Amino acid sequence: MEAIISDLLSRFEKGALTRRGLIQGLTMVAAAGGAAKAQAQVQAPQAALKAAKIDHMSIQVSDLPRSIAFYQKMFGLTTVSEDKPNEIVRLGVGTRALVSLHHKSPTGLVDHFAIGVENFNKDAVTRELKARGVSLEDNLDAGFHIVDPEGISVQIVGA
Repeated sequence: MEAIISDLLSRFEKGALTRRGLIQGLTMVAAAGGAAKAQAQVQAPQAALKAAKIDHMSIQVSDLPRSIAFYQKMFGLTTVSEDKPNEIVRLGVGTRALVSLHHKSPTGLVDHFAIGVENFNKDAVTRELKARGVSLEDNLDAGFHIVDPEGISVQIVGA
């Protein structure tokens, strides 16, 4: 986690990351760390789904080629898949997407993040979420999108 924070600060200091981007990144790191710590301390017996990892983050960008070049040059990521009609490029390592770049306004926003859950079964997850009264939206690729209490889109995918 320290390496991620250091990278965010370095990018901010070099002007490659806006203040909003820095705050969003630090918030996501803090949330992931807090969730991991809470999970380690208390096992939530009523959890609908058992989270296993943060799967990827989707970022809305103004200049798709520039953003692709940045993530390729900075982190050595390669194109995993593309959705050309929707102007989405997924970058990662091998076949695993880590960052999804979406040419969409407003820019500079984390569009959504995805949580990979253990034993993902689309039909079982659908039943569980509906039983809990959660509104869900099928995703084009895999899983679902639900909205957290603050209005942030959370994609649920298989771990």
